[in-house]
Amino acid sequence: QIHLVESGGGLVQAGGSLRLSCAASERTFGDFGWGWFRQAPGKGREFVASITYDGETARYADSVKGRFTISRDNADNTVRLQMTDLKPEDTALYYCAMGWKTATPFDVDYDYWGQGTQVTVSS
Repeated sequence: QIHLVESGGGLVQAGGSLRLSCAASERTFGDFGWGWFRQAPGKGREFVASITYDGETARYADSVKGRFTISRDNADNTVRLQMTDLKPEDTALYYCAMGWKTATPFDVDYDYWGQGTQVTVSS
């Protein structure tokens, strides 16, 4: 079983930046995708960004487009989310995910999930 471990969350003022990282417990070969999702209190899990295993295609939610950047490094089995110009509405528990389908915006398409890391953006 593949386990994902996240890090990088924290408290930041609006307009600030954070970088989230997620490492898989074992190297994965072949066609797979990475995703980042977030969940705020009282809200459902929301798609943030995804990227294909080869890094050729990245997808972003409209709410974060132009502010967040997803990247991956297959050599160390990691995916990262660079977040800039953070807004209070970005406050949520952020999850990384990995799946055997091409990276999609749908949480049901992913097979493995991290434990979540909290991002809190103050006004």
